[in-house]
Parts: sequence; structure tokens; C-alpha cells
Amino acid sequence: MASNPPGACCAQGFKHEGTPVGEVKNVNGVDYYITYPKDNKTPEKAVLFLSDIFGLFNNAKLLADEYAANGYLCVIPDLFNGDAIPVAEMEAGKFDIGAWFPNHQPANVDPIVEAAIKYVKGDLGVKRLAAVGYCFGAKYVCRFMKEGKVDVGFNAHPSFVTHEELGAITGPLSIAAAEIDTIFTTELRHESEGTLIKTGQPWQINLFSGVSHGFAVRADLSNKHFKWAKEQAFCQAIAWFRQYL
Repeated sequence: MASNPPGACCAQGFKHEGTPVGEVKNVNGVDYYITYPKDNKTPEKAVLFLSDIFGLFNNAKLLADEYAANGYLCVIPDLFNGDAIPVAEMEAGKFDIGAWFPNHQPANVDPIVEAAIKYVKGDLGVKRLAAVGYCFGAKYVCRFMKEGKVDVGFNAHPSFVTHEELGAITGPLSIAAAEIDTIFTTELRHESEGTLIKTGQPWQINLFSGVSHGFAVRADLSNKHFKWAKEQAFCQAIAWFRQYL
């Protein structure tokens, strides 16, 4: 395992304030959050945003809007087919995450990602596709970084990625890691470096001190350091895409 299965830390974090500017659209039974770059409804480059366990929640939408503000069409598919974990229930300790995971394995999620890629490249006319994965979604960035699918990837605090999936990527991959992380641990991070070297692809791992798993999407923005780390992880992704997309 290149990163451990999701745990309790995957459900911790802060809700961010703001009003998303994109729209939710249902395509063939799957909900998508879609946000376009300003004054460009026919972009040739897009970011496929593969979310954490909370799916199409406000933090993810606001982050998607930031990718759009940097010139990329950004699309978030509902990886959980209407069954994303409710933030309020998780915060109240009323949600059984252990019972939820078996219903959201590759057999369930792969077809949704496959359909999303087809939609973005087909219906929306995108020619080059990046994917970003936060926690849960990172596994599927690796699984779909194949010829004709995802061209370049970025993962933040990945979970549930196997060495086989990581070792099979066929494009450049950048990773933002947290110093405090029981899922993408120091040992697994170093093991992942060895796996990435063997791929022969360009790769990068940036380690952010003093932050925990989830910092790139659920940071406490009232904390100056946490806010900085979140912003720098985003800048890392943008710089990677400008280099390789």
C-alpha cells in the first residue's frame, strides 16, 4: 500500500465560506459541478476534480472555482452517486464510515470516473486533461493516469492508493503531503518515492510542515500557517499543470 485506507482524520476539518460560481448539472444520472474560466466556454484544457468523502460540498466547489480562475475548465463528478458523507452527520458523530466504505470501492467508482472523462473529452471538447485527487479521490487519479485518459495528475494527502496503481501511471504526478498524517505516513511516502522513480515519469512530492491530512481542502483558514499551506498546495498543482498540461 502506497497510502493507507481512509481513517477518522479524513472526516476532520473546517468548512470554508463563499458562494460557488459554477453550476451543478446532471448528465446521464450523475451530478457534476462544472465551472468555466472567465470568458471561455470552449477551453481545450480541463481539470477533473476527484473529491474526498464529502463529494460536492462547498469547499470542493470553491477550490474548483480557483482552478477555473486560473484558466481551466474544472469538473467535479459525484463519485458517490448521491451517497457522499453528509458533513453535518459526520461532525455530530452520527455517521458509520466503516459501513459506508464497502459501497464505494473501485467497482462502484471506476465507472463514474470513466463516464466523467468521456463527458469532458467528448461532450465538452477538451483536448488535454489533468486530474486532481484529494484524499479518497487520489486513488482514482492514479488508476486513470493512462494513455487516452488523464494526462497529468496532482494528489493531496492521498489515501487508499496501492503501489501497483502508483507504479502504473503513464504521466507526470505531483503530490502535496502533510507532515502529520497517519494515512500517507513518512514510511509510505518514502516507499512511494521508490515506486515513482521506477515509473520513469516526472514526479514531485512537496512536504508541508505542521499540517495534517486534509489540509489542502479542509484547512482552518483562520490559522495563518494552515491557510498558507493550503494556498501553496494549490499553487503547486497549478505550476505542475502549466509545466505538463
